[in-house]
Amino acid sequence: MRIAIVLGAALVLSGCGASKGLRPAKGEALPPAPYGAKAAPTAEQLLKPSNQARPARSDELLKSSEDRRSDDFDLPPN
Repeated sequence: MRIAIVLGAALVLSGCGASKGLRPAKGEALPPAPYGAKAAPTAEQLLKPSNQARPARSDELLKSSEDRRSDDFDLPPN
């Protein structure tokens, strides 16, 4: 019974997180614009990961696999 109460409380409390949009704290501003940028990025743009930070998945390696050539340095242990 206690486990059900604890799990229920955890479920209820997990839903009351940041439900509003993110804003800078009072008196604080967003980071300045990067060097060479025309405008400072918005909070939405700062939270979206770039393609370099989160690259797309590529399965091409599995579709076009090739046999490896022999390795002259792959010697058995002595």
